[in-house]
Amino acid sequence: MSREAVGKKYVDLHIHSTYSDGTSSIREIIELAFQKGLRTISITDHDCIDGYPFARDLGTGVGLEVIPGLELSSEIGGVDIHILGYFVDIHNAALGEKLREMKEARFHRAKKIVSNLNGQGIDLRFETVLNIAGEGAIGRPHIAAAMLKEELIYSFREAFEKYIGYDSPAYVEKTTLRPREVFQLILDAGGLPVIAHPGVTGVDERLPEFIGDGLAGIEVYHSEHPAAIRRYYLKYCQKHSLAFTGGSDFHSPAQMKSDLGTPKVPHAAVESLVEKYHAVFNRELAL
Repeated sequence: MSREAVGKKYVDLHIHSTYSDGTSSIREIIELAFQKGLRTISITDHDCIDGYPFARDLGTGVGLEVIPGLELSSEIGGVDIHILGYFVDIHNAALGEKLREMKEARFHRAKKIVSNLNGQGIDLRFETVLNIAGEGAIGRPHIAAAMLKEELIYSFREAFEKYIGYDSPAYVEKTTLRPREVFQLILDAGGLPVIAHPGVTGVDERLPEFIGDGLAGIEVYHSEHPAAIRRYYLKYCQKHSLAFTGGSDFHSPAQMKSDLGTPKVPHAAVESLVEKYHAVFNRELAL
């Protein structure tokens, strides 16, 4: 790492780009992270790690450390659980195959949602959704953006509240895995599974079960975790020898509640991940 990077204090380990449901390109994210003086970032796109090599190379050019990461969805007891994976081997065959399956499932789900909308008299073209999603895995935010572009709605909120939210007629269940399956998938790919924003999902009672299934860390710092929640999870990590991480959950510059680099996450979060990696795999990191 460059001397310039070593002098920086803060990190952001939860960022989304245009490879999933973010609105900023990899280059824009690297430039913004550099402007904000961050030391380390991880771009954790949903069901996708394709942007990592480009992000790593751009980061190296400006003295910004980029660690491989992604975010996978799971479900248990009717609750949607998001799981971050850090340090995964991007060339792992099993992970690559599963991500291809999930991307294909997202494509068919989006197509069905658009079909449902068409059946309700909402004349949205699937081609518009594809153009907005670009290289990324398609999600409902892309559908909302397409509806906005075609002037079928006035806002993102309207899209979810009236048309594509969980209780709407157009909604289609997504293909999900059990948390245990996601933990194992990440571990088998040489990565560390970390539960995302537990203070939002409210699954504290399941954390002992998750730890037994391979959970390696908790996202302590998050844009929707107040200070008291951060303190609680930090103590929990210390008590149970878990890594602690944090990030903004950045999607768009327009969403100020998840501004890149907010909250301020200390570099100790990366050190915590590295320490846990050594404990789990008993080997040095090879990025």
